[in-house]
Amino acid sequence: MNASENAGKDLGRALRGWRDRTLPEAVGLPVGGVRRAAGLRREELAQLAGLSVDYVVRLEQGRATSPSPQVLSAMARALRLSAAEREHLFLLAGHRPPGPGRLSAHIPPGVHRLLDQLDGTPLSVHDAAWNLILWNPLWSALFGDPSAQRGRERNVVWRHFTGLPGRVSHTPAQLARFEAAVVADLRAATARYPADTALRSLIKDLRDASTAFERLWDTGIVGVHETDTKTIGHPDVGTLTLDCDVLIAPGSDLRVVACTAAPGSDAAGKLKLLDVIGTQTMAEGTVLG
Repeated sequence: MNASENAGKDLGRALRGWRDRTLPEAVGLPVGGVRRAAGLRREELAQLAGLSVDYVVRLEQGRATSPSPQVLSAMARALRLSAAEREHLFLLAGHRPPGPGRLSAHIPPGVHRLLDQLDGTPLSVHDAAWNLILWNPLWSALFGDPSAQRGRERNVVWRHFTGLPGRVSHTPAQLARFEAAVVADLRAATARYPADTALRSLIKDLRDASTAFERLWDTGIVGVHETDTKTIGHPDVGTLTLDCDVLIAPGSDLRVVACTAAPGSDAAGKLKLLDVIGTQTMAEGTVLG
């Protein structure tokens, strides 16, 4: 057995061990039915990580020996790995772990628990460049299921400035505040992550694709996220006006977006309805932006 095969076997053993220890209820999955083991099934891990079951099988059997950093990050999030375990996963797969100067999509366990426990609130988690990396079921029901989207289709800034369809509408004042804040966020991210080539590429392509983004970027505009309202047009329950807050997760550079409605309001009733029906009656949707 050569070195590559050995590395693949080591990676597979580690993934199986982490999967076996991950309880379904710890990642928000139902526990019903007969289970041969306490941990996740391969199909459940594939669903959580956005991968095919066949690919998960090949990884665990050591037959897929070159997973991309994106795949590794998705697996680490699905398995709720610690920072040290995530680093070990990258090393087993032959990749340098994300370090200083590069964006990190690692989600601390506490942020995972936040999403699990606040099940009546649409929540999403984004990295410092506004790439969507995690969301709860109610967020998916409200804005549309993003699980089929890839790459920049999951980036809030790219979606907004390139005109990809979405369910959010802004007043002129809301639009100005939103654009100022996200452009300022990207400018700050370039200072904190100077070695992140994907971030630099995103900004270059945004400048090429959008005159509005280029104008804002060149003015050196700054902005901060404050509590603001968003109007969401949902295909089944109609229009909802919600308060949206952007929270920074302690000890990380993650943005947690929480959308809430005033108690007893029409929007609160519609959120409760969405919490019941989920995505089962909805057409394919798009993400926040």
